[in-house]
Amino acid sequence: MNAEGALIEARAGDAAAVRAARVSAIAGKYADPVDVEGRFPCEAVDAMKAERLLSIQVPRHLGGEGASTTEVAELCSVLGQACAASAMVFAMHHIKLSSLVEHGTESEWHAGFMRRIAAEQLLIASATTEGGIGGNLRNSICAIEVSGDSCRLEKDATVISYGSHADAILITSRSHPDAAPSDQVLTAFLKDQYTLERTHIWNTLGMRGTCSDGFLFKGQAPAVQILPKPFAEIAAQSMLASSHLLWSGVWYGIAVDAVSRAQAFVRAAARKSPGVPPPGALRLAEVSTLLQMVKSNVVAGLKAYEDAKSDPDKLSSMGFAVAMNNVKIASSETILEIVNHAMLICGIVGYKNGTPFSLGRHLRDAHSAQLMISNDRILGNTSSMLLVHKQDTSLLG
Repeated sequence: MNAEGALIEARAGDAAAVRAARVSAIAGKYADPVDVEGRFPCEAVDAMKAERLLSIQVPRHLGGEGASTTEVAELCSVLGQACAASAMVFAMHHIKLSSLVEHGTESEWHAGFMRRIAAEQLLIASATTEGGIGGNLRNSICAIEVSGDSCRLEKDATVISYGSHADAILITSRSHPDAAPSDQVLTAFLKDQYTLERTHIWNTLGMRGTCSDGFLFKGQAPAVQILPKPFAEIAAQSMLASSHLLWSGVWYGIAVDAVSRAQAFVRAAARKSPGVPPPGALRLAEVSTLLQMVKSNVVAGLKAYEDAKSDPDKLSSMGFAVAMNNVKIASSETILEIVNHAMLICGIVGYKNGTPFSLGRHLRDAHSAQLMISNDRILGNTSSMLLVHKQDTSLLG
């Protein structure tokens, strides 16, 4: 075995949580500059690559570690406690990778692509939003054009997170120029197969380091890079669940760090006045309850997904979609309440930047949770399904 092979084997043998902790330390060091400057967290992503975390979900026979969604969500949480933008990049990469893992292993090209991801630690971006449809990822205006062995696509993508920094992009479109808006495919384009013309600048309240600029995408590639399954199946059976669960892992991480800062503040106050209950102690107990609720919600969602993965019919069922939607809604709404409670506990030193208890970045990052994917859109979809589907209320799952 050569030196490179030995290093890869050693990395794989090192517990993923330990590797993620090393990445988290680096991400935390640069979290504030990434936020203030609105720049890509290159140090954290370089560390992810060095620790081979970008391929942990890839099956072992393709060079990865075969990590489960639950294991990936835990790493999202660990990274989210240090830098939400870095964690979100990691989560979005693995959301796209889940589409390949669940729907591309039987395709020779996509299996080879996963081998490259593992060998080269390629970073994968997503282009599902589009001018004219907003965040409705289940509809497209643009259409891929297949001519012989080649395909061509042009898309006005209003958001491509870290698009300028990605090594490849998985992009949605109509399956052909005469297809209905919901008749979609997902295509993988490598960096040398497309151009990006920036149309919108990502200057936002929070999650600034995701650098989710808008671009006019123009790509040409071999037609074999189109995933063989319709995007409707990919979305229902892997992408939507992965999105809700891995994003929830990130948000839980933000909440954990906010509560940890509040707890440290209360402990410091208690040391100054022994025997006197410090202000904020009762709120700390209250926010601990909320944090446990988010954890239970995410854990239950992850279990439901892992239990359903072997049953395509269950994955595509209304009941499963409602359950995953509810996980996202509950996590994204509760995180704001948690960070706000932590802010009230810490008071002015939590409101100020540059203190050990600062929570401004956490609060701003947390506001993105209700917008990615819009809670109103999700609630609308859930309400339609509940008109014809009886919600599962059993405690046995």
